[in-house]
Order: sequence, then structure tokens, then C-alpha cells
Amino acid sequence: MVSLEANENVIEEAINNNVDLIITHHPFIFKKINKINTSDLKGKLIHKLIKNDVALYSMHTNFDIASDGLNDYFMERIGLENSKILDITNTEVLYKLAVYVPNSHVEAVKSALGASGAGHIGNYSHCTFNSEGIGNFKPLDGSNPFIGNEGIIESVNEVKIETIVPQRILGGVISKMIGSHPYEEVAYDLYKLENKGSSVGLGRISRLNESTTLENLSNLIKEKLNMNHIRVVGNLDTLINKVAVVTGSGADMVKKAGRQGAEVLITGDVKYHDAQDALDMGMCIIDCGHFESEDIFKDVMKRFLDNIEEINVIKSDIYLNPFKII
Repeated sequence: MVSLEANENVIEEAINNNVDLIITHHPFIFKKINKINTSDLKGKLIHKLIKNDVALYSMHTNFDIASDGLNDYFMERIGLENSKILDITNTEVLYKLAVYVPNSHVEAVKSALGASGAGHIGNYSHCTFNSEGIGNFKPLDGSNPFIGNEGIIESVNEVKIETIVPQRILGGVISKMIGSHPYEEVAYDLYKLENKGSSVGLGRISRLNESTTLENLSNLIKEKLNMNHIRVVGNLDTLINKVAVVTGSGADMVKKAGRQGAEVLITGDVKYHDAQDALDMGMCIIDCGHFESEDIFKDVMKRFLDNIEEINVIKSDIYLNPFKII
């Protein structure tokens, strides 16, 4: 079962539906706990989860910053395309891997590199550069050479295969490469690159295909998020060309959004003084609420999990917004 967060009602709902795993966006344990005590609320809920064999996994900022995560889904939901990261928090380190392979095993090694994730450049996979040359080596006592004999210098026609590997999969790629290589001692080089890999970060920013007013954009968000009310900071007639989004609580990103050319920041949990500061900067804010900007987590996570066969995924029906407008 997927839910924005897990309170007592959500956990009861999961138990009644024979759920094995609850996946939430908000952390179930936000602050550290030293003991599980059933006399307090959190301890009581932990005890109930354990007793009923219900696992719980919370994603939070990992999913906020992820590619195709919550911020990207929010942009998709309101129809904004070609968005970029507003605040980059991490950029992947890349390495160049060069390995020397006898002609007989070139395709096998290239296949192993591609299958293990090496050689991805943009929308292309299995990218390599191959150059022919002569490899020279002398097997010493105790060696077990694939080619040649102990004590004799050998010259072998080889191909140097070069490819790009992200740091996060480097160990696995090297292991697969060595496993597919025929040599007892595999000769390869690693170079740390100045090139940068894919980035992750908070928020998204996008230029509209057509300008619109702050009022029209606010009404669009109300429609797409099924909201009855929305808070807006700024002149409703302001012309909007570029939009920044930070789901949840992101009022502290208003300056960064302005510096990158956005006229409006869409977020939640905007305080009075944040709003006043935005007005002084000439920035607009659409405060669609913390809950409203993140409850869509259920939709995007269910869509992702539905791609996994033999797993039944349900969305929680519990309405979790603690606030009411009367």
C-alpha cells in the first residue's frame, strides 16, 4: 500500500487489507527514538506493525531529488515540460575505463560492459571506442597464460576498448569485465573524468510554452490537484514565463528561483514573512499546501510499482490533511 505517510488509521487500513508493505513519502520516524514503548503513540504504532508483520519503507527527500521523482511528477501533472533541476545537490562522478582484449574476445567483453551499465551517454547505451594494437607480455614462472608460454615474450593482436562508467556502478562493471575476459591478469586503465554525469537535486524549473497570468496558473493548479482553495502571493495579472516548483515545504528556495529567472515559485508551507520577502523581490508564490503538493506521491509510486509483476498495489484511502478550511 502506498500512502503519503503512516498514521494509526493508515496502519489499520493496511492490516485490514492484508498488506505486507507500506511505502510512504513522509518519514515514519522523523526524530531518533531510544526505545519502543507501547505507552506512547509512536511506540504503539511500531508495535502494531511488528505484531501484524507489516513492513514500512519511507522515501522522503530521496524521492524529492530523484529523476522521475515527486518534483518531476508534479511538473508532469500540471503540464510543464523540459524541466531542469532548481538546486543541484549531487552530480555523478564519471570514469573512463580502457581494457585491452585479444581479438577473439572483443565482442564478449563489449557485451559484458554494456550489460553491466557501462557506456551510457545521454539516450545512448553500449557506447565504446575501439582501437587496434599489439600487446606484449612475458609469462613468468607460476603463470597460466591464455596465450603464450612461460619465459617467452609474446606479441598479440589486441583491441583497446574504451567506455564511460559512473562511479556508483564502477565495481560491478569491472567485475563483469574481468569475468568475461580470457586473460589470467587483465590489463585495464581507469581515469577520473572532468566530465560530469547525471545530477539530482531539489525542485524543478521550466519555461512555459506560452506565457500566462499568475491567476490562470493558480487556477490550473487548483484543477490538476483537485483543490478548492489556493494561496497566492503577488499581483494576479503578473505575466508568468518561467515556473519553479518545490513540493512540500520550499519557501526558502524563492531567491534561488528568482535568480534563475522564474517569476513564480510553486510550493507549500509559506510563512507570512516569506511572502513579504517575495513581494519585496518582485517574486510571486503559489502556496498549494504541503499536503496538496505531496499527496500525489500515491499516484506516481503506484504507477511505478505497477510495472512489477505479481505485486498487488493499492493506494490508501485515508485523507491525511490535518487542516480544514471553513
